[in-house]
Amino acid sequence: MPHDTERVADDHSEQEVWAGAPSQWQNLGWWLACLLVLPIPFALWQWLVVRNTRYVLTDQRLKSSRGVFNRVTDDLELYRIKDTRFEQSVWQRLVGVGDIELNTSDTTTPLVRLKNIQHADSVRDTLRGLVEKRRDAKRVRELDVGHEAI
Repeated sequence: MPHDTERVADDHSEQEVWAGAPSQWQNLGWWLACLLVLPIPFALWQWLVVRNTRYVLTDQRLKSSRGVFNRVTDDLELYRIKDTRFEQSVWQRLVGVGDIELNTSDTTTPLVRLKNIQHADSVRDTLRGLVEKRRDAKRVRELDVGHEAI
């Protein structure tokens, strides 16, 4: 029989909705430069940086972790996201990736950018829906006064 604390934890457990990482397409310039000018270790380092960047979107927060040797993990509560933006250059359109920019009320990370994400437009739509659900669940509303949000 589960303890009361286990039952409470199950009631508030997060569900992973999406997990992803930046595309290695962003390193194409580094690989080309290594063929022409730079030593290969520069491109390998960039590959490692991208390889060790991960994003996990749950129904409550966005977790991002990065770092080759040292690891930094940031959590962004979804109800803190104020606005989203999708950007896609011509080159990104050709390979099916895009950037998602999040403007937040979080003091440590007011601007979050997820670069070179596969199917970024649908990830952004999913994110927007989860933000609204989380704001409703937390009963959070934003009030704009003049040029500042409260």
